[in-house]
Amino acid sequence: MKEIRQAYLTGERALFQGENLDIRDTVFADGESPLKESHDIVLFKSMFKWKYPLWYAKNIRVDRCTWFEMARAGVWYTNNIVLTDSSIEAPKNFRRSCGITLRNVSFSDASETLWHCRDIVLDQVTAKGDYFAMNSENLSVNSLTLYGNYSFDGVKNAEIRNSQLLTKDAFWNSENVTVYNSRIFGEYLGWNAKNLTLINCTVESLQGMCYIENLVMKNCKLLNTTLAFEYSTVDVDVVGKIDSVFNPSGGTIRADEIGELRLEKDKIDSGKIKIFCK
Repeated sequence: MKEIRQAYLTGERALFQGENLDIRDTVFADGESPLKESHDIVLFKSMFKWKYPLWYAKNIRVDRCTWFEMARAGVWYTNNIVLTDSSIEAPKNFRRSCGITLRNVSFSDASETLWHCRDIVLDQVTAKGDYFAMNSENLSVNSLTLYGNYSFDGVKNAEIRNSQLLTKDAFWNSENVTVYNSRIFGEYLGWNAKNLTLINCTVESLQGMCYIENLVMKNCKLLNTTLAFEYSTVDVDVVGKIDSVFNPSGGTIRADEIGELRLEKDKIDSGKIKIFCK
């Protein structure tokens, strides 16, 4: 493997079609697409300062590197990439890529990040930005802290654990998502989802969890959650109070207390709903 150390690279496609490179303490300055069409690359303590650094690449290992704000649209159409202990300031990163592992990575602007990607592992990731992970598939997430609305729209096959999500309209149009031991705060959670499961979670959501096919909640807390479950089929087990429930379309709800229950017989078949309160 050829080593490149303490280089200052400028100009478009500086290392185009690079292969078997060990790149250390290097600055990719002005110039688009420096590592386009590259493969089998190791990047260590290096930085990207301009657009499109890793497109159509494969087998990339990145450790302690930095994407500055203008290194936007950084990783597109790339397969098999691992980032550890790195910081990404640029938006629109990771698009239509697969085999992505991010460990101890921070995104200060995660707008439109992780779109249409597959086979993703996130561990100890912090991200701030709207529309995070839209239409991605096969996610394994642990210890994600997310600040940004409309997250995980259209996601399929995801497991999320030990995370905190401050996000309005999370999990819209999603399918086969399970969230464990997490805190979710934001209006209109989960609309139009299919097979959404929350286990040991704390949720705060105005008009949350509506229009869901097969919502499962086990040992969850609902804080200040009103107008919940409209037109959803549910199997809900809540610890404590639900402030209000509005027109679920079928299933079972268990809670210590429900503040307000509205079942409009001209809108739903209330015989399909079973409710148990202590």
